[in-house]
Amino acid sequence: MVMGVTDVDDKIIKRANEMNVSPASLANLYEEDFKQDMAALKVLPPTVYLRVTDNIPQIIAFIEGVIARGHAYCTAKGNVYFDLQSRGDKYGRLVGVAPGPVGEPAVDSDKRHPSDFALWKAVKPQEPAWASPWGNGRPGWHIECSTICRAAASQPGPVVLQVLRGQSCTGWCRLGPDSCSVRFCGTRGFSGTGHVAGEQKCHRPRCVTLDSVTLLFILVFGSHLDIHSGGIDLAFPHHENEIAQCEAFHQCRQWGNYFLHAGHLHVKGKEKMSKSLKNYITIKDFLRAASPDVFRLFCLRSGYRSAVDYGDGALLEAQRLLHAVAAFAEDARAYMRGQLAGGPVQEDALWESLGRTKGAVQEALADDFNTPGAVDAVMGLVHHGNRQLKAASEEPGGPRSPAVFGAIVSYVEQFFETVGVSLVDRQCAAGAGGPAVLHSVVEELVRFRLKVRQFALATGEASGEAQRQQLLERRPLLEACDALRRDLAAHGVSIKEQHVHVGATGPEDRRPQTRELRTREAQSALSPDKSFILKFPVVAV
Repeated sequence: MVMGVTDVDDKIIKRANEMNVSPASLANLYEEDFKQDMAALKVLPPTVYLRVTDNIPQIIAFIEGVIARGHAYCTAKGNVYFDLQSRGDKYGRLVGVAPGPVGEPAVDSDKRHPSDFALWKAVKPQEPAWASPWGNGRPGWHIECSTICRAAASQPGPVVLQVLRGQSCTGWCRLGPDSCSVRFCGTRGFSGTGHVAGEQKCHRPRCVTLDSVTLLFILVFGSHLDIHSGGIDLAFPHHENEIAQCEAFHQCRQWGNYFLHAGHLHVKGKEKMSKSLKNYITIKDFLRAASPDVFRLFCLRSGYRSAVDYGDGALLEAQRLLHAVAAFAEDARAYMRGQLAGGPVQEDALWESLGRTKGAVQEALADDFNTPGAVDAVMGLVHHGNRQLKAASEEPGGPRSPAVFGAIVSYVEQFFETVGVSLVDRQCAAGAGGPAVLHSVVEELVRFRLKVRQFALATGEASGEAQRQQLLERRPLLEACDALRRDLAAHGVSIKEQHVHVGATGPEDRRPQTRELRTREAQSALSPDKSFILKFPVVAV
C-alpha cells in the first residue's frame, strides 16, 4: 500500500505565505500531525509514503512521456497542459458522464481548450519552483499520483524484483547503501549497472536516477493499478484526470481496476464536516471523550462510500454495541469455565447460527465491503448467544456446552480484530507499575471485600433469634461493601455478583469462586470511560 503526500499546491503555498513560513515546513508539520492522528485511531500506516517534492525528476520524465505520445503540449508561457481532445470519448468513464469544461483560474488563457488541465505550472512570484525543459515551475495537482504509479516500458517488474530482493541477475547488482545505480531514461526506459563494473552514465537529458522507493512503486504497480482510493470528491476531476494521464502514458486500454471513493463525515444530516464551515471536531478532541475502537465501530456501521452522519447518538450506540460484545465474550468464558450459572443450551442451534454468520459476513464483505451487513450479522450471533446463556442460567444443572461458546467467542474476537477493534484490554496504570500491578490491586480489593461479606453473613452454629441478631449487628459491614461496589462503578468498575446459598454454617457457593478482571477501552489508568468487570460470589439473603 502506498500513500501519496501532496506537499506543494495552491492552498499550501497561500497558507505558508500568510504564515511567513516555507511551504515545505508547513506541509511537513501537517503531515506529521496527520500521521499521529492516524496512529491514534489505530490506522495501519502504508508501506511507504511518497511526497511530490521528492519526485520532481520523475514527474518531469512522466510529463515528457505524455508529450511524446501526443497527449500534452507546452505553451509559450511555460505551462504544460493535457490535451483532452486527444482522449476522444474515453474521458468521463469513471463518473459515468461526460462533464463540461473544468477550468483552472488564472492560467486558462493559454490553453487550447477550456477543459485541458495543467501538468506543469510556470513559476509565479513567491512560489517554489524547479527547473524543467519548459522553464522553472512546479507540478500540477493531478500529475503527482500518476507519476507515483508509473512504470517503465522497457524493463519489466521481475528484474526489479530481483534487485529489491538483493539477488543478482545479468546486468544488475545488489541494492545496498552505495552499491547499485538504477536509472530511468525518458527515451529508452530502465538501465542498471553496479559499481563493480563501473557505473555507466546516460547523457540524455531525460535520464534520472531512481531510488529504491521509486523502484518499489514500479514493482508493485507497473503499468496497471489494482485499487485506487480517495474521497468521493476526488472522483472528478482528479481521478478522471489521473486515468487520462496514465492511459496516455502507458498506452493501455484500462489503467486501474477499482476506485474506492469514501463518503464524508456529515453533521446535522446534511453539512459536510470541514474547516471552512467551522463545524468540525479534531481527532485529538474526539479521543479525549471516546476510544478509537468506538470510532472505528461507528464508521463500520456505515458503508464506506456513504456519507456518515456524525452525532452523539450514533457514537453512544457504537459504544453500547462494543460493550455488549465485550460483556458477551466475558460471560461466555465464565460459562465455559463453570463460573457462571448455567445448564444445557440449544447447542445445535448455536452451531447452525455460527455457520450462518460466517457465511453472511463473507457475503457482506464480498459485496463492495458491506461492513454494516457484516457487523449486523456478528451482532445477531452475539444476541443469540446471550439468549442461550440467559436461558441456561434460569435452569442450572445438567450438562454444559462449552465447545460451541468457545467457537463463537473465537470467531467474534477474530472478526473485530480483523477490522481493528479491540474488545478486551488490560487497564494500564500510570507509572512504573504497569498493567500487572493495577490488575493485582483490584483483585486484592475484591478479594478483601468478599471476605468481609462472607464474615458478615456467616452465623456459625447460631440459629433462630441469635442468627438474626448477628446479621443485624454485622449489617454495617454489608452496607460498606455495597458502598464500595457503587463507588467502584463510578470509576467504570462493574462487579457482576453471583448468587450464593446461605447454609447453616455460613455462605456456601454452589459454583467455583472467580475474580475475573476485564477492562474496556484502556487509555489511561482509572479514567471514567474505562470499565472493569469482576465476578465473585455474593450472598443472597
